[in-house]
Amino acid sequence: MEVSDIGECFVCGQGNPAGLQAVFCVDGESRSASARVTLPERFQGWQGVVHGGIVASLLDEAAIYACRSLEPQLVTAEITVRYKKPVPVGRELQVRAQFLEQRKRIMHVRAWVEMEGQLLAEADSKVFCLR
Repeated sequence: MEVSDIGECFVCGQGNPAGLQAVFCVDGESRSASARVTLPERFQGWQGVVHGGIVASLLDEAAIYACRSLEPQLVTAEITVRYKKPVPVGRELQVRAQFLEQRKRIMHVRAWVEMEGQLLAEADSKVFCLR
């Protein structure tokens, strides 16, 4: 299987006007990724709180980007999300991910969302290399 980027990804696609349009920076040396995002009310679940599925999507995308310095063709195999505190809409969030290790075609990654140094959500992911 091969995947291709057409710029329509819900999380990072700049061609998707309904999406989050997050811009991730990849650090190939540290094998990490990060983005700053501010999510508007249209992405809320409860009033003033970002929907948990949106938070999970950000964590998932960050994990993929952290692995992109090693391999361009990737998909998520598994993700475990832990919500620590409500993620507010309309506030700048820092989304980060760090590659941990690789075993055969599976990469292990930790991702997290924080605001003003406070941990709001985190995830452990297994990312599958398609090649």
